[in-house]
Amino acid sequence: MSHHNSGMSKTSDQPGAEKKATQLRLIAWELTRNCNLNCIHCRAAATKGPHEGELDTQTCLKLLDEIREVGKPIIILTGGEPLMRPDIFEIARYGNDLGFRMVMAPNGTLITQENAKEMVAAGIQRISVSLDGASKDAHDRFRKVEGAFEGALQGIKWAKEAHLEFQINTTITQQNFSELPKIQELAVSLGAVAHHIFLLVPTGRGKYILDQEISAQQYEETLEWFYDQKDNVPLQLKATCAPHYYRILRQRAHAEGKTVTFKTHGLDAVTRGCLGGVGFCFISNTGIVQPCGFLDVNCGNVTEIPFPRIWNDSEVFIALRDFSRLEGKCGRCEYKKVCGGCRARAYEVTGNYLAEEPLCQYEP
Repeated sequence: MSHHNSGMSKTSDQPGAEKKATQLRLIAWELTRNCNLNCIHCRAAATKGPHEGELDTQTCLKLLDEIREVGKPIIILTGGEPLMRPDIFEIARYGNDLGFRMVMAPNGTLITQENAKEMVAAGIQRISVSLDGASKDAHDRFRKVEGAFEGALQGIKWAKEAHLEFQINTTITQQNFSELPKIQELAVSLGAVAHHIFLLVPTGRGKYILDQEISAQQYEETLEWFYDQKDNVPLQLKATCAPHYYRILRQRAHAEGKTVTFKTHGLDAVTRGCLGGVGFCFISNTGIVQPCGFLDVNCGNVTEIPFPRIWNDSEVFIALRDFSRLEGKCGRCEYKKVCGGCRARAYEVTGNYLAEEPLCQYEP
């Protein structure tokens, strides 16, 4: 394995390096904040750039080497719009050669017949395209761009033609809450392999649409509905930023006299609710590592500290891995090991990422 910097392998003699961190399964890596859209819920508040201080190609390749020292996670290349980085395919190919499962989250509108083939050639194994409405009007209103819906569908068409697997992601708000069944039908008819739903975490631009956040009751209903779909549709289903889903899975399985088994489809990393800092982390466009993209707590910058040291030794990550440190009703809850509540929502509401999840109606 190549090290762009020979000083890198010294991490093993750092104090604390011997305590094994949990297995790193998934990284969302925001390669750029440049974007051609201006979506109302955007965590990155991404806009057309340029943005200062984004990691250059060499730094990106070196970071991939460092991640390889910790494990072989799935790496989601995201943004902004990842296709706006001219070196995106070089980065994807390098990660693929290191044995990572490289996937990408474009918004679909910049996918062409040519770059869909390039994605496949660079080893991108799946893309996710967001559809937040089942119609042009609903989706474009959400994405704040006329033609975003048509663009996404056209991008999906090119992906299909290139035999590139794709999944549909949907961020759920008041605006599209009732449209979910239609969006799912659309995902099936388009030939998606999976449908992932995201419960809005009000950060970035999403902060200003708090009135769009669904209530704890609607949240519960949505997740119950989602559970019921698993035998009805030929899709892999995953609820993200919805840790309560793992409680509902167990409650329902128990009520039906079943044991809960998780099929992991490689891209789901379905093990528990909130994976932030536990099996998952987020890396920003300037190299800041966070437990997730919504939990805006700086755990170290990869341009200053080698990634393995951040992952293994960050105070924040160590706290998040110790479920006994959860507070309020999350701390008392019998489902805390499988759910854990959304740490980002807790942080946004209280300033404390170990506080109880504000959007949960379950009483332990």
